[in-house]
Amino acid sequence: MNLIDYASILIRRGWIMLLLGIIAAGSAFVFSRSLDPVYRATQRVRIEPSRSDFGLVQSAKQLLNSQVSYLDSSLRAAEVIDRLQMDMTPQQLRADVRIAPNLDSLVIQIDAEHKDIGQAALIATEWAQLLIRYRDDQNQQARQEDRIYASPQDNPVIALARPNITINTLVGFIAGVFVGGIIVFVLEYLESAIVRRREDVESIAGLPVLAAVPPSD
Repeated sequence: MNLIDYASILIRRGWIMLLLGIIAAGSAFVFSRSLDPVYRATQRVRIEPSRSDFGLVQSAKQLLNSQVSYLDSSLRAAEVIDRLQMDMTPQQLRADVRIAPNLDSLVIQIDAEHKDIGQAALIATEWAQLLIRYRDDQNQQARQEDRIYASPQDNPVIALARPNITINTLVGFIAGVFVGGIIVFVLEYLESAIVRRREDVESIAGLPVLAAVPPSD
């Protein structure tokens, strides 16, 4: 098949792909709108050495992973639940929280998701406070020049985590067009042996058609 054949197929059956794409996109849009929104609060905590010499900075970087391990536990989740008076288990809360270090900027990022936008911010903030209080306790046992502090970089940043209606609708459209393309391919395959045009005869026989007898009345 050449490009002209493909273009002919799209002209004749392209509406199937387009129709399925529109139906799938519409279904994805309606389904996404029916879902309850989930918000993500992002709180960043800076880890700051008391002095900027190379040794203490490297120690602070090595400390980041251990601080993440300290925060990412059921014990810390239970503390947040107690302080915020939440009706859930530590395992359920941990499933909605992500904690990750950034070694380059000496920052620990805490992402908390919740259906209530205010509650998401409270969870992220309280989890950050756990680290700040922990660092304060550790600093009490260290010399002033060897202390490493933790402090909020800024207020929590709130964003809609899901559903992403635009992305879901676009994915639905692409999936619909893809399924439509498969259907068109199957239809063309099933009808490939049916002769309708002069070009079909030439393609199958490999010979030019010299004349055609018109059908009798």
